[in-house]
Amino acid sequence: MSRKASIVVGLGYGDEGKGLATDYLCSQSARPLVIRFNGGQQAGHTVCMPDGRRHVFSSFGAGTLRGAATYWSAYCTFSLPAMLNEYRALSQIGAMPQLYLDRHCAVTTHYDVLYNRLQEQQRGNARHGSCGMGFGNTIQRHEAGTQLTVQDLLKPEQCVQKLIFIRNYYKAKSQAELQLDFSEFEHEPEDARFMNYIETFGTLLNQYFYITDEETILQSKQWETFVFEGAQGILLDMDFGRFPHVTRSYTTSRNALEIINRHKNLFSACELYYISRAYHTRHGEGPFNSAAYALQLTNNQQETNVVNEHQGNFRVGPLDLDQVRYALQVENTISKGLPKNLILTCFDQLDETHLPCLDDNVLTITDSYKLPLLIGYPFERVLNSRGPHADCITT
Repeated sequence: MSRKASIVVGLGYGDEGKGLATDYLCSQSARPLVIRFNGGQQAGHTVCMPDGRRHVFSSFGAGTLRGAATYWSAYCTFSLPAMLNEYRALSQIGAMPQLYLDRHCAVTTHYDVLYNRLQEQQRGNARHGSCGMGFGNTIQRHEAGTQLTVQDLLKPEQCVQKLIFIRNYYKAKSQAELQLDFSEFEHEPEDARFMNYIETFGTLLNQYFYITDEETILQSKQWETFVFEGAQGILLDMDFGRFPHVTRSYTTSRNALEIINRHKNLFSACELYYISRAYHTRHGEGPFNSAAYALQLTNNQQETNVVNEHQGNFRVGPLDLDQVRYALQVENTISKGLPKNLILTCFDQLDETHLPCLDDNVLTITDSYKLPLLIGYPFERVLNSRGPHADCITT
């Protein structure tokens, strides 16, 4: 059986509308499965439904309210408390989430979160822009060899021992890098809480959550369409973003295409959907040219991003066309030859007949119809969103 793959990638610093795009593609697809192929629990993909339901997806795919299951690939990190909290929230709005977890996923612990926050606090005005959820620290620890994976969650007694190893890892790291005594923190209650999460996870295993692997998922005949949902945006990519204000992840289509290419005989078609708001946003530290220009938004009551102690203010400004072109240029080196589409979101939040944008650092005014022409890329299709849910997307 041949399958179709659609890959959703953000062109900015995240917060472009990837949740909306994923939900839209699932609504247009036969028997879809959402595959998260980068990032982890730090994602925040908002989906609004015409019936009034709204959810911010972090640990489940943004097609869940359409009945689509999620495969959490080995490229992602996994947080037990984040997932369990989200599972309960989804259950309360009538969703029946199905989550297939790759057994090789790195598991985030309270130690990763604690060290992440201590690290950012010590940086002061030189913060990197972390959201404080331990994603990058989990990856770094995992790569250093102190590992805890989803497979380990099946053996609680083994997890107890691994938590000791992880604590010792951060004890040495905090002393060397932060000049802090990690022993000063009260770890035992958090260890006990983590073990309770594992116990709860075990009671739901093989009902709503399943431990699996890539081969099993891709070979399964349950699904006809695979919607690959990216997290964050190309301008935060670990290779192509502006260091140090990047994520420890490939935010291009790289990981998704690696999965597809390993099983290319199964796929009859693959296309990309690049997502950008009609203006630029950035949440967290780092350069942001658009911030110098005031931008008045309307109809943005559903905005998920708020001021927080780790990322600070949510910044908005005119769409920086040079940054969009750069992101597309980066992507073309990875996905050359594949059909590419553009979804521009949030037109309802601006006067789309007088859209401000930056072109070669010069402020110019355009409209929604000319904006794709100014970007200057040969897209197969351009879709526009003028509202909070998938029915608001038009060609």
